[in-house]
Amino acid sequence: MKVIIIGAVAAGSKAAAKLKRLKPDWQVIIYTADNHISYSECGLPYYIAGAFKDVKKLVIRTPQDFEKQGVEVFIKHKVLKIFPDKKQILIKNLENNEDFIESYDKLIISTGARPYLPDIQGINIENVFTLRTIEDGIAIKNAVLQNKKAVILGGGYIGIELLEAFVKQGLYVNLIQSSDVIMSVFDIDLAQIIQKYVIQKNLEQVKIINNQTIKTIEGNGTVQKVILSDGKEIQTDMVILSAGIRANSELAKDCAIELGETGAIKVNSRMQTNIEDIYACGDCVEKYHIVAQAPCWLPLGSTANKEGRCCAINVSGGFDEFEGVLGSAVTKYFDFTMSMTGLTEKQALKYGFEPISVIVRKNDKAGYMPDVESITIKLTADKNTKRLLGAQGLGQGDVDKRINTLTSALLSKMTIQEFFGNDITYAPPFSTSIDPMLTAAQNLMSKFN
Repeated sequence: MKVIIIGAVAAGSKAAAKLKRLKPDWQVIIYTADNHISYSECGLPYYIAGAFKDVKKLVIRTPQDFEKQGVEVFIKHKVLKIFPDKKQILIKNLENNEDFIESYDKLIISTGARPYLPDIQGINIENVFTLRTIEDGIAIKNAVLQNKKAVILGGGYIGIELLEAFVKQGLYVNLIQSSDVIMSVFDIDLAQIIQKYVIQKNLEQVKIINNQTIKTIEGNGTVQKVILSDGKEIQTDMVILSAGIRANSELAKDCAIELGETGAIKVNSRMQTNIEDIYACGDCVEKYHIVAQAPCWLPLGSTANKEGRCCAINVSGGFDEFEGVLGSAVTKYFDFTMSMTGLTEKQALKYGFEPISVIVRKNDKAGYMPDVESITIKLTADKNTKRLLGAQGLGQGDVDKRINTLTSALLSKMTIQEFFGNDITYAPPFSTSIDPMLTAAQNLMSKFN
């Protein structure tokens, strides 16, 4: 049996490794246009920040590692077309520009996602960057070490992580955000808290400009300034475009593989496409949101790894299902954590729920402990069923573990009352006697009553 995998950053490399363990006698081949495979994109902002010096630490497995396992790896090879009726693919060797045909018995598409490029004049000037590959990370790091001013377009997860990285490296940064607040994936009342913290944390180095975008990038060979949509000019040495990403689903669409309503590849819970013997996994595929019970697209490395494993099991003839996602996420800005799971209040409204929410601000541990910090929790439930819908958490204390306590509750479709019965651990260095999440649940119950 011959299995070809297209793309192998997270999901594809996971699928290859798992498949070879399950079927050591099968021929497993990886084709990727990248120079590297099996690496952590999520670690790139921390490499740029100087958390570690050797970018190779982000590489989980090299092509040589895979080849020792019996997996054939071809980097700098781009798949141009899939012919499902013939079970063949057309490949271009990017080093010599030669095209050739390869046959398969089963095919796994793991083409990932790419940064969204806005319609900006001058976007191809030197020192305009996006961040996806290891090469991108190295180029940005080199530019950071040689310059003093940067502009970041987009205040989402990547934007906020790069902002921290640039500040740590001594840059003066203008962050341009098209909406009223940065981190607008959170409800606005929490996003406002995030923006206020970011501004106050680095008053001298950071300026946030809301409700604007970049119209033009100008420079003499390299970036010198950007012109915003309102005509304002900002002098800068470099520009980062982090205005979102898009699924690489064009290759699949071109061979009549069905796309979902989000524009990513539509798969079932076994990672199968609508074409027999073609599977897909990772950032290029549409997800199922367990709470919303609707399609969504949430590209995350953790999800990609789970999907890659599920895909390999099913390709090998076994049975496994990936049930979906909750939208769990976390990031930080210096010592300030931002985390969420399930639906925000605005998302719940979008999906037809009648959300009721409470916001609780409380210490993360006993008030007499020397490292006590305040955290803010927003808990949301449905008015009609009292079922929990999601939570968001912010603060300099232990936020992430609070949000993680809710994930199993969401999977189990718990009501607020059921969740309040949770026996959460307590000791003064770890929590208050009633955990902040339980306080939020208690307040939410009172609001219902």
